Amino acid sequence: MAVTLRFSLLKNTVIASPRAIVPAADPTQRAMPAEMLEQGHYQTVGTGPDLMENAKAAVRELVDWLVTDQRLTLHEAYARCSVAGDLKINETVDLPKWLVSMTFPRGVFGRPPSTFV
Repeated sequence: MAVTLRFSLLKNTVIASPRAIVPAADPTQRAMPAEMLEQGHYQTVGTGPDLMENAKAAVRELVDWLVTDQRLTLHEAYARCSVAGDLKINETVDLPKWLVSMTFPRGVFGRPPSTFV
């Protein structure tokens, strides 16, 4: 397998958990047009011993990211996450640590924000 990673340093920014922009949340996704899929997905994670707290943390981080990056209100970001967000349990192998991710398609907003081009 070959992987290419690109990292960006966002000065004066504090985040509680890792964030990533991933090419596709689900490679078999066929519900969105190709031009939307090309923009990838926001992805946040929650990890720790409490599955529900991790899920809440992943959602909170994604809401915070949408508020900051897309300039949405808190209520708009929560509403959009409830409609287009995808919350998944990613890993149960390292119990008692659970890994939960929340993904959201960037194509929902049209053009990608200038900070991540």
